[in-house]
Amino acid sequence: MQLRFVTSESTFSYFEALDLYLAAHGRPVAFYSYKHSVFRAANQSAKSGHGMAQFGRALNTLNIEILCANSSQAKGRVERANRTLQDRLVKELRLAGISDREAANAFLHGLTDRYNTKFAKVPRRADNLHRPMNIEPNRLRDVFAFQDQRLVGAQLAFSYERQRIIFAENEMTRGLLGKYVDTFAFPDGRFEVR
Repeated sequence: MQLRFVTSESTFSYFEALDLYLAAHGRPVAFYSYKHSVFRAANQSAKSGHGMAQFGRALNTLNIEILCANSSQAKGRVERANRTLQDRLVKELRLAGISDREAANAFLHGLTDRYNTKFAKVPRRADNLHRPMNIEPNRLRDVFAFQDQRLVGAQLAFSYERQRIIFAENEMTRGLLGKYVDTFAFPDGRFEVR
């Protein structure tokens, strides 16, 4: 489990939490979650995304299976943990006199350790199924970007986020006519076309 206080619940905030989890533990075999739209594509027949949400694409790239809670028992298990943490976090932060996000995020590590010491159960199998990362930091940076493919039209242009991006005509861009380009939108606002 990875806890973070963030400005908004977005794909990039989930990428940040996943990055912290991977750095601490390595790659799990599977990721278990509820059916939030960040984890799975609501429209499986959408033209872009290959039937996956960005988070699902990132997990697929990292060879991590995503399991969404389907039964009412599984959903209850996820929601019980969320309710317990949400109730406990407010009280713990108040007792510690914490009222800003940075201090709260620093506090979470110790809270997670105390919570696990008190409530964790010994697994049936003690094997650690986390695998080493074996991925370069630059490659991981690309995994945690919004990725899409866009078709370059007759005017050497494509649409992205209600904007029209036009390539300057040169020897390299002339070869892109009628082909797809990969777009990468990074959390810091950078945008790349490859």
